[in-house]
Amino acid sequence: MTTNESTSTTTTTTLGTTGPAVFPVGLGCMGMSALYGESDRAESVATIHAYLDAVPDGMDALLDTGDFYGMGHNELLINEALRSAPVALRERALTSVKFGALRTVEGDFTGVDGRPEAVKNFLAYSLQRLGRDHIDIYRIARLDPDVPIEETVGAIAEAVQAGHVRHIGLSEVGADTLRRAAAVGPIADLQIEYSLMSRGIEAEILPTARELGIGITAYGVLARGLISGHFGRDRLLSPGDFRGMSPRFQGENLHRNLDLVDALRKVAQEKGVSVAQTAIAWVLAQGRRHQVDIVPLVGARRRDRLEEALGALEVELSPADVAAIEAAIPAGAAAGERYPAAQMAHLDSER
Repeated sequence: MTTNESTSTTTTTTLGTTGPAVFPVGLGCMGMSALYGESDRAESVATIHAYLDAVPDGMDALLDTGDFYGMGHNELLINEALRSAPVALRERALTSVKFGALRTVEGDFTGVDGRPEAVKNFLAYSLQRLGRDHIDIYRIARLDPDVPIEETVGAIAEAVQAGHVRHIGLSEVGADTLRRAAAVGPIADLQIEYSLMSRGIEAEILPTARELGIGITAYGVLARGLISGHFGRDRLLSPGDFRGMSPRFQGENLHRNLDLVDALRKVAQEKGVSVAQTAIAWVLAQGRRHQVDIVPLVGARRRDRLEEALGALEVELSPADVAAIEAAIPAGAAAGERYPAAQMAHLDSER
């Protein structure tokens, strides 16, 4: 892995001991197609272009998606953005894709399918929608309780051998599953929620990933906007915004969580940076302590939010700054679970 304590944007992060070297912040594209209400397609494409343009020459950008985001809409959106981007920008884009979620016409989630034959099926459709001949990192979105992880990872490993996939990833699995998967094939990274509001991975999952040489792509670094500094107490969520069902955005939980954000805002103001930049810089700092092994995924849907998020790369945090940030939002202080109970039940990482 790259070892560098600098916050310079010219320092790449290598995902694990076998994964690709990428720009130190990835772009999570989900919100451009699903779960956060209406989005602007033209602005989404422009935001992807702006992200690719922000990545220095010689580096690779990381675009994260899922085949079930908007029922394939997100992959088609990325295809459009890459086709309309200058060749130099297009060639620096790596794709990270989650698969396996089963959905109804109405958009409900009904389970996960990790069977080897299903892996091949999902992969074929993703390659077609993305307009690419390979996917750089491929991962099942949630562990299929009815299929051993060895079988699912084995099918991805076969796709690697065939040249359709470059690297194997995992998502939201626990330490035991990490070990079992790593015994089948090299795992580049584990994608999992990690932020000041969600630090559960620190006890066992993160140390296990580091022991096994597996990188972390951290999503939810702004707790779905909760610790972005832009979420007001009286904000009305639009139809289709899943935060309307998220425990951390409900009633008293929301007010308690925003009290934490107010405390973080004071730290940010003393640093002369935004709340969002402070929260993202904290995640980056956790990786820099251990050979730069964490890549935050920022879910910016607009260019101005992207610019703000990437500004976190220039925020230098001293040990005193980190202590002040963690005093503002202590581990375990968040009110409410990170998902509704039905979705929490699907998280191997929470068992």
